[in-house]
Amino acid sequence: MALHPEIAAVTDRIIERSRTKRAAYLELTQRERDSGADRPKLGCANLAHAYAGTDEQRELLTPANRMNIGIVTSYNDMLSAHATYYRYPEQMKVWAIEAGATAQVAGGVPAMCDGVTQGYQGMELSLFSRDTIALSTAIALSHRTFEGAALLGICDKIVPGLLMGALRFGHLPMVLIPGGPMRTGIPNKEKAAVREAYAEGKATREDLLASEIAAYHSKGTCTFYGTANSNQMMMEAMGLHMPGAAFANPGTKLRQELTRAAVHRLAQIGWNGNDYRPVGHVVDERAIVNAAIVLLATGGSTNHLIHLPAIARSAGIVIDWEDFDRLSRAVPLLTRVYPNGSADVNGFEDAGGPPFVIRELLRGGLMHGDALTVASGGMTDYGRKPLIKNDKLTWNDSPAKSGDDSIVRTLDAPFSPEGGFRILAGNLGRACIKVSAVDRDRWTIEAPCRVFQDQQAVQDAFKAGELDRDIVVVVRFQGPKANGMPELHKLTPPLGVLQNRGFRVALVTDGRMSGASGKVPAAIHLSPEAFGGGPIGKLRDGDMIRVCAEEGVLQALVDPAEWDARERCETPPHAEGTGRELFAMLRTNCDEAELGASAMLAQAGL
Repeated sequence: MALHPEIAAVTDRIIERSRTKRAAYLELTQRERDSGADRPKLGCANLAHAYAGTDEQRELLTPANRMNIGIVTSYNDMLSAHATYYRYPEQMKVWAIEAGATAQVAGGVPAMCDGVTQGYQGMELSLFSRDTIALSTAIALSHRTFEGAALLGICDKIVPGLLMGALRFGHLPMVLIPGGPMRTGIPNKEKAAVREAYAEGKATREDLLASEIAAYHSKGTCTFYGTANSNQMMMEAMGLHMPGAAFANPGTKLRQELTRAAVHRLAQIGWNGNDYRPVGHVVDERAIVNAAIVLLATGGSTNHLIHLPAIARSAGIVIDWEDFDRLSRAVPLLTRVYPNGSADVNGFEDAGGPPFVIRELLRGGLMHGDALTVASGGMTDYGRKPLIKNDKLTWNDSPAKSGDDSIVRTLDAPFSPEGGFRILAGNLGRACIKVSAVDRDRWTIEAPCRVFQDQQAVQDAFKAGELDRDIVVVVRFQGPKANGMPELHKLTPPLGVLQNRGFRVALVTDGRMSGASGKVPAAIHLSPEAFGGGPIGKLRDGDMIRVCAEEGVLQALVDPAEWDARERCETPPHAEGTGRELFAMLRTNCDEAELGASAMLAQAGL
C-alpha cells in the first residue's frame, strides 16, 4: 500500500527541518565507529580492568573476537515493572554465549515510580530523572568495551532516557528488552470508581488501599495504557524490540524466549557481520513518525508529546506538536484501552495487541513499512504475533479479524477517524489536549476559571465545596522551570467527580497529566510557562476561558486592552527538600515542553 500523502508530507517536513542536524549526527556516528570504538585498540591495562570482574567469561572476552554486549539495566524492586529484571543479566550472559558473544552489565540507571511519588514532592524530580538516566546510560557505554548494547527499561522516563543516552552511541547495534505487564487485577474502572468515592468521602482509606493493592498486585508493568505501556507500543513501531515483545507477561515461557531471541539477534547485527544495524540508523525520521502514529492510533500517553521530541533530538531529528496534530487528523483510533476504554493491556494483547494494530496501519499505508528495524524482516515482522509452539518461539500472521472489536478494530471500522490529539493556541499560549477519552460534547468548555498554584490547593477547594459549578481549573507554576513539571494525576478523581455531577469542567496547566488520565478535557504542557513570564500568569479568578479542541482554541475571554495591560502574578520561590534543590541547574537550563523539556539537550546544542 502506498504511503498516505499526509504522512509522507509530515515526514518530508521533518526531514527538511532536520537536514543539518541529522547530517551532523550521522557524521558523528560514523566518526565514532571509525575512531577506535572496538576493543582491540584499547590498552592492555584498560582491558584487564574491564575483564577483572568476569571470571566466568574472561577466556571468551580476552581474544576480543566476538561481540561483547553491554547491558544497561534499570532494575530495582521498588518499581514493580522493573523488579522483573532481577535475574535478566545472568540469563542474558548464558544466551550471549549461545550466540557466540559475551555480555556484561555495563551499568545501572535510576528508575523512579511515578505511581509512588504521584502527588508528593518526589514527583518534582520525575521528568528530570529522564536526563539523569540518559547521562547514566552514556556513562555505562563510555567504556568502549562493547560492540552492542541491550537496554532493560519499561516505565515512563526510563525508556526515553535510555534511548536519549544510547543514541549518542549511534554506531552500536542495540535492542530494548521489556519485562511485560503484571496479570490483570481488579478492572481499572472499578479502581477509578473507588478513587472518586474516596475523593467524595464515600469510601474509607482502608477501602482505597484494598482497591489499589488489588489493582497493583505483582511484578510487571501497571496494566492501564499509560506512559509505560505507550513506551512499549512505540518501541515496537520503531523496530527496537523483538517483534511482539511488548506485552508478554513476566514469568512465562514466551517472555523468556523473546528475551533470549533478542540477545541472539543482537549478536547477529554487529559490524563484523553482513547485517550491521546500528541504532543511529534504525532511529531515523521514519521511525520517529512511526512511533507518533502508533501513539495516536492507540490513544497513548500525552507524556510522549514531550518524550518523543527529546528522543528525536538525540538522533538529530526535529519533530514538533504541529507534526503530531497533522498526523492525528490522518490516523484513525484503532483501540480502546483504559483510560480510553474499559480493557487493560492484557485484554488488548489477547484481542490482537501491537501486532494487530501495526499490521492494520501498514495495510492502510499509514506507517513507513520500509523502515530499518532490529528484526530481519522489517516492519512486516512487527505485524506478526509471537507464540510458543512445540516448545519453540515462532511468529504467526495476525488474524484478519480482531479478537474483540470492543478493544481493537480494523481500519474498516475504527473507533474514530482521527487519533484524538489537538494543539490549542490563543492568548494564553500553546498547549496540547488529548481527546480520545473525552466525550465529544465536552471538546468545548467555556467557563469562569479558578486559579491555583499547586494541586493540593485544588483538592482543598474541592473538599470545601468551592468548585461545584461549571469551571476551568487553572494550575500554574507547574512547568519544567518552575518545579520540574510534575504530573498532576491526583486531580483526576476530584475533577472527574465534578464532571459526574453534571458540571462542565476543564483543566488548564503548564504542567503534565499522567498517561492514566482521560475523561476530563485538559489543556496541558502550556507554553510559555508561568515561571519566566508566560501569559497564564495574568489570569485571575473569574476570568472566562474557552478551551475548544474542535477549533484548536485556548483563550482567556478578556478585553484585549485590559489583557495587555495586566501585570503577571508574583513568582513563587523554588521549593527545597526531597533533593529538589539539587536539580536547580536542570530547572534553570531546560527548554520548553514542545522541545522536550531537557536541560541536557539544550545545553548540548542538540
